[in-house]
Amino acid sequence: MPHSQTSAPRDGVLGGRIARGASPWLLPTVATAALSLARSRRSKKAAAVAVPATALAAGMLWFFRDPEREIAPGRVISPADGVVQSIMPWKDGRTRVAIFMSPLNVHVNRAPLAGTVTSVEHIPGGFVPAFNKESENNERVVWHFDTELGDIEMVQIAGAVARRIVPYVPQGTKLEQGERIGLIRFGSRVDIYLPEGVEVALEVGQKTVAGVTRIDRD
Repeated sequence: MPHSQTSAPRDGVLGGRIARGASPWLLPTVATAALSLARSRRSKKAAAVAVPATALAAGMLWFFRDPEREIAPGRVISPADGVVQSIMPWKDGRTRVAIFMSPLNVHVNRAPLAGTVTSVEHIPGGFVPAFNKESENNERVVWHFDTELGDIEMVQIAGAVARRIVPYVPQGTKLEQGERIGLIRFGSRVDIYLPEGVEVALEVGQKTVAGVTRIDRD
C-alpha cells in the first residue's frame, strides 16, 4: 500500500522536514546567519556577514529538505532523485542503473523494494566528481536487500563535495518500499543493480524521483 512515513528519525527543523544527518552542517550555518542578522544594525562588519550567511543558510535548508512522498506503485522504484546517468548490462547478467544527484536534488535515498537489509558495508575511496567514470572507486556504502526478486544491490557513492554518507538503518532491518534509508551530503550518485530478466523502463537522461519513479517494466 502506498505510504509516506518511515521509522527513521529526522532532525526536528522546519516541522521535521529536514533530513536526519543534516545538523552538523545546518545548525552552525543557521546560527551564524541568525547571529549576524541580530548584530547587523549595530555593526557594519556583522551586516557584511549577514547577507552571504543568510544566503548560505537558505541554501542549506533547501539542500537538506526531506519532503514527504506518496510512494508510487511498482515492482522497483527509484531510490534517488536525479538523472539517469547510465544503464549498463553487468557481466553477471544484472543491469546497473546509475542515477546522478546534483546539489539541487533531494539527497535522502529510499528503499527500491520492500525487504530486509542483509548487509550495509562502508568502503573507503576517493572523491572524484560523481559524473566521472572513476567515481566507481569513490567513498561508498553498499547495500544488499533480500526482496521478492532475490538479492538487490544498491550503492551510495560520494562525489567531489559529498564526503559523508549517512545510513539510517542497520543490517537486519525490515523495510517497506520507499522508506528512507540514508543521506548523501551534497552532489553524489546512486547505483542499483537489477536482477537478470528485469527490464529497465527508464532511459539515459531521464529524471527520477525517489519513491515515485518506476525503474522496471512489466
